[in-house]
Amino acid sequence: MKVLNLQCALGHGFEGWFASNEAFETQLAGGLVECPVCSDTRVTKLLSAPRINLGAVAPSQPGAPAAEASARWMQAARELMAKTEDVGDRFADEARKIHYGEATDRGIRGQATREQAEALAEEGIPVLQLPIPAALKETLQ
Repeated sequence: MKVLNLQCALGHGFEGWFASNEAFETQLAGGLVECPVCSDTRVTKLLSAPRINLGAVAPSQPGAPAAEASARWMQAARELMAKTEDVGDRFADEARKIHYGEATDRGIRGQATREQAEALAEEGIPVLQLPIPAALKETLQ
């Protein structure tokens, strides 16, 4: 098993495990390698010392801080998904209804265009844009 240090175009570092370098190159060319944080498929391989993975990553090993940060982000994203209602593309409308007291106050998530997010901010409605990892959007098997 080959463990590679990878990075997406947005600068998120992560590890990828592949049967061989050829397997990595094939999957990369097919758009199958994606960042676990933001789902970006513009991934590059970083320079790293060869390593055989025989067990858990010790905190002193290269890659451990990035792996720990990614794990913390995934846990936070799971909690966000569990504690909010997905309103999809109705996000801007639903956020306004909540803000103006026309709908029940609750945590929501969904999609909004840049223009919609800017309009909400101008109205004093706080919006936080967070990329949700694709792995959390799908049903786990």
